Amino acid sequence: MTARVTLYSKPGCHLCDDARAVIEAVCADLGESFDEVDITGSPDLMTRYGEEIPVTLVDGKQHDYWRVDEARLRSALTAS
Repeated sequence: MTARVTLYSKPGCHLCDDARAVIEAVCADLGESFDEVDITGSPDLMTRYGEEIPVTLVDGKQHDYWRVDEARLRSALTAS
């Protein structure tokens, strides 16, 4: 099963910790899964997302950056 939510993050990022907590709660509530990608392992991801992390993708499309709004994420995951 492919996760619908992807979180791009890096270690030591307090905003990433906050985003992860929101994503974990929403995904658990809705029965969805998520993947987390450490951008420090890829120069390309560091260049692309380094100034915007955490970055959240839903169904492969950028959804949020810096902060994750719980209601907005929930809406995106329950929209038909």
